[in-house]
Amino acid sequence: MKPHFEMLAAYNAWANRRVYDAAAKLPDADYRADRGAFFKSVHGTLNHLLVADRIWMRRFTGEGEAPSRLDAILFDSLNELRAAREREDERIIRYVDGLSEAALASRFRYRTITNPKDVEQPLAPALIHFFNHQTHHRGQVHCLLTGLAGEAPSLDLLWFQRETGVGLS
Repeated sequence: MKPHFEMLAAYNAWANRRVYDAAAKLPDADYRADRGAFFKSVHGTLNHLLVADRIWMRRFTGEGEAPSRLDAILFDSLNELRAAREREDERIIRYVDGLSEAALASRFRYRTITNPKDVEQPLAPALIHFFNHQTHHRGQVHCLLTGLAGEAPSLDLLWFQRETGVGLS
């Protein structure tokens, strides 16, 4: 099971680089424009992805910042947001690399943000949610980028696998 999560962690960083490269080409007004997405804009959605990843990484590791709002704007500047995103992606890769199969089979406890309550669950399904959540919101950014720029980079897992060889053996 661990190689599957290692692939997802590497894919996450790869896909984020592609999304940020595309977002950097947008005029600032388009990047920040409320386009009706759940977190309104490319900027709001990219911030949400970092917010959620920090919340989950705090739950998984007990370390790091954990924002208290899912719609928090952690960084107003795209460059600062990108630098933080890259650091978080590296942190995710290190975390997953350090997991054992026993850890993946273990349970952990955390407190939810909205409607606060304590939850205990197995780690592996929570990691599946973690990576799926990233894909879900990156898909929203992809849609926004397509509408704003007329195109967006492919984020298909198969493209990542073909480009890097990860997950093909």
